[in-house]
Amino acid sequence: MILIKNGKIYTMAGQVIENGSILIKDGKIAEIAEHIAAPAEAEVIDAAGRMVMPGMIDAHCHLGMWESSIRFEGDDVNEMTSPVTAQLRAIDGLNPMDRTFHEARDGGVTTACTGPGSANVIGGTFVAVKTHGDRIDDMVVKNPVAMKAAFGENPKRVYNAQKKLPTTRMGTAAVIREALMKAKRYLAAIEQAGDDASKLPPLDMQSEALLPVLRKEIPLKAHAHRADDIFTSIRIAREFDINITLDHCTEGHLIVDHLVKEGLPAIVGPSFGHRTKFELTNKDFVTPGVLARAGLKVAITTDSPVTPLESLPLMAGMAVAAGMDEMDALKAITTNPAEIMGIADRVGSLEVGKDADVVIYDGHPFEISGKTWKVLIDGAVVFSRE
Repeated sequence: MILIKNGKIYTMAGQVIENGSILIKDGKIAEIAEHIAAPAEAEVIDAAGRMVMPGMIDAHCHLGMWESSIRFEGDDVNEMTSPVTAQLRAIDGLNPMDRTFHEARDGGVTTACTGPGSANVIGGTFVAVKTHGDRIDDMVVKNPVAMKAAFGENPKRVYNAQKKLPTTRMGTAAVIREALMKAKRYLAAIEQAGDDASKLPPLDMQSEALLPVLRKEIPLKAHAHRADDIFTSIRIAREFDINITLDHCTEGHLIVDHLVKEGLPAIVGPSFGHRTKFELTNKDFVTPGVLARAGLKVAITTDSPVTPLESLPLMAGMAVAAGMDEMDALKAITTNPAEIMGIADRVGSLEVGKDADVVIYDGHPFEISGKTWKVLIDGAVVFSRE
């Protein structure tokens, strides 16, 4: 049992408690109030003068799949042998021993949605994991979270080099349609077979993996930077009546009125760094603020390792510097990614019954001088700066 007291608590579920306490028991938040009497058996953490907030969450990264300080042997993020690899599962390629997990955790990022890259048109499923542990199976928050699909330059470049479909945006859209049409027929055959196993269609792992998308159990995670690619992803989602999230959404600020009509969540970033390809021409830190002010649900992503995962609060701070409301930016790295991924019942805010993922800050997370003082995951202190 742990009692955090005297902290300025940003619950992200209500008003800021200027001088409050949090009681943690059995890995969960047991009580939050201005004052809680310390139980005799509780370890007391005095957070006086410090900011207390939920563990931060990144809704789109490649943590543990593109390992640090190693090339091919540690690169498990893209299976560049077929445009459609829906049957791949991120959980099978994660290495929680990679130092990037520890760096993310120590920086206050306690949950990450990680998965395949954007080389393939359909790349496989993402998984949400905690950033502390040594066995990935014990770190899972939700699996699967989403099915990755990529539009724009990346799959064109990869398969143009291999001289096979797709080498155009038309080809990319056609590959996605074909895979979804095939999965729809596969699903219809399964439903028609009913309880008669002899009538089931032959096993098709790619179509099998797409069934949760067709059933709206998970969304298509649409990697799309440019406005035309964003619209193509929406067009296909409408055609097949599936849910999608707009990942990267780099030119979202240029088409905000259209996106408001669609009402889709946007996972924006990485907004830091050089514009390394043409579809990033309009990359700007104004994007998350423009979309949030228009009423869209916005999460900010590092796309780690493009930007280190522990830099997530600094990315939100730079969005604030570009005009984003501070509370909207805090939501973009806590409650919003949790809601987008369907894990808000466990993480994203400090509320009774939720996982005790808590970050205590010296200073403010949006300031470069801000530093994590203590990080708790599932009620255990996993990092402490003395």
